[in-house]
Amino acid sequence: MRDREESVPAHCVRPQQILVIEELKTTIKGSRSNLFLFEGGFIKKRADGKAKMKGTEGLERALSGIFGAGKTTRKLSQVLAYGSSKGTISYQEIREIIKDDPEDILLMAEEWRLLLPVRTAKSSSWEDRLLLIKEGEVYEIPNIIRYLVREALQTPKWNPENAVIELFKEFGDPDWEQIPGLVRSIAEKATDHKITGNQIKKICLQFGLNNRVDGLIAELKAAGIISPKLSSIPEVIREGSPIYELNPSVAIGLSP
Repeated sequence: MRDREESVPAHCVRPQQILVIEELKTTIKGSRSNLFLFEGGFIKKRADGKAKMKGTEGLERALSGIFGAGKTTRKLSQVLAYGSSKGTISYQEIREIIKDDPEDILLMAEEWRLLLPVRTAKSSSWEDRLLLIKEGEVYEIPNIIRYLVREALQTPKWNPENAVIELFKEFGDPDWEQIPGLVRSIAEKATDHKITGNQIKKICLQFGLNNRVDGLIAELKAAGIISPKLSSIPEVIREGSPIYELNPSVAIGLSP
């Protein structure tokens, strides 16, 4: 039994690029300098063409609460700040930003669903993404992570509840005020970051959203909060319901 593809409601559109990068050309002592801006900081391209990150301290502090302080967390914050400003980031860009082999950063970020390979084996579900760590590869930042990063750049906090509110407002969801509680309930009911479609349906009933189950599941998928586990056929048969994976980077800030 495969998870059927719910159509995304008309009001649920992909948010416009939330952190716009703008190239500013200024004249400094007769030479031209490029500043690539993102909300909360900037990346300066030096004369040697390499990127220098600024203003990511808040995000680094927020991530330190999850991964601990250290060089890896600092590099991860730089990668996420840059990638979230565009929605995607390439292997070459990561290597340029961290000045090191990206393997450890990519493995950590993919495990926590902070970024996902664009390359897929079959479907766009997370488990079908193919993580190749080499030149030419591109990785995308889930929408909810972009909103989490945006806030953490301003305030050193990893706050899924606020990110959910802002994202679902951007979606134009008529029940956006209830979605943070709904997502929190999903996180509380999930086991090993897995939850069934039937469980999500029951949670929707509790919030008086029983007439919107399919639409809300589609929105949660578009947000990067859940993804269908299409390979869990025995579990699907046993549960009589699709199985979804909950983004661990969202769950960690919502768990009791």
